[in-house]
Amino acid sequence: MAERPEDLNLPNAVITRIIKEALPDGVNVSKEARSSISRAASVFVLYATSCANNFAMKGKRKTLNVTDVLSAMEEMEFQRFLDPLKEALEGERS
Repeated sequence: MAERPEDLNLPNAVITRIIKEALPDGVNVSKEARSSISRAASVFVLYATSCANNFAMKGKRKTLNVTDVLSAMEEMEFQRFLDPLKEALEGERS
């Protein structure tokens, strides 16, 4: 487990790249906004992982799999992201 809460944050470079790809050219994002997005993304990942882990535990498994993650997304009421996520997973498998 992480020694400090900051160790659980996603890397700033990754967050900055995602933000730049999501916004049109010419849009600037303040340092405080990037930090807030980074914290929110980290909390989301931790929550999604925890939910997926609950599904793995129900199945008496120690390894999370794609089905656990998809079930977690549905449980977290992120159904609208299921199809794009499944498409992205299919692209990875190809």
